[in-house]
Amino acid sequence: MDSKKLVRTLKNLYPDAKCSLDFHTSFELLVAVILAAQCTDERVNKVTPTIFIRLPQIENYVEINILELEELVHSCGFYKNKAKNIKECAKIIIEKYDSKVPSEMDELLKLPGIGRKSANVILLEAFNIPSGIAVDTHAKRISNRLGLTISQDPIKIEQDLLAYFSIDQIRDINHLLMWHGRNLCIAQNPRCEICPLKKDCKYFLCLKK
Repeated sequence: MDSKKLVRTLKNLYPDAKCSLDFHTSFELLVAVILAAQCTDERVNKVTPTIFIRLPQIENYVEINILELEELVHSCGFYKNKAKNIKECAKIIIEKYDSKVPSEMDELLKLPGIGRKSANVILLEAFNIPSGIAVDTHAKRISNRLGLTISQDPIKIEQDLLAYFSIDQIRDINHLLMWHGRNLCIAQNPRCEICPLKKDCKYFLCLKK
């Protein structure tokens, strides 16, 4: 299956696919992606409204007591590290970037708690810069099942996906892989029989042998 057909098929299946994290500003998105590590987006979206009301400005994240911030993010797991990273990000962005989240990959990767996957999400959703593909558990699983990569390393998987998808497909595929992984191509007992990609899926074809 070529990339155009794959994207078209998934867009027909998920016409409303979009980023599932709720945010209003680039820094709110940064906070959300830090909280989303090892946590569901659904849980993050339940937690962030309280945080964003309590801390409406980036300066508030520097001023807040770390124990209070830990309590606010507690239910997202790894709360001590996440609170520390969020607070340190705010401080760095205020001091080094004039209170504005940087819009360059290299600069985002210097921020605590921000890896390449998170940076790709921030660039795409906050700045409309489709520079890469966020390789989460869904993208990793689906790309391997479809035979788009044989790697388990997120960096190599992203390289393989970027070689397969064109630049104008990056925005869509970032959302579509996540939605497909949550709805049909789930980790345990995937719903292969109703998946429109099954005829081109190496995982499904192996099951049928």
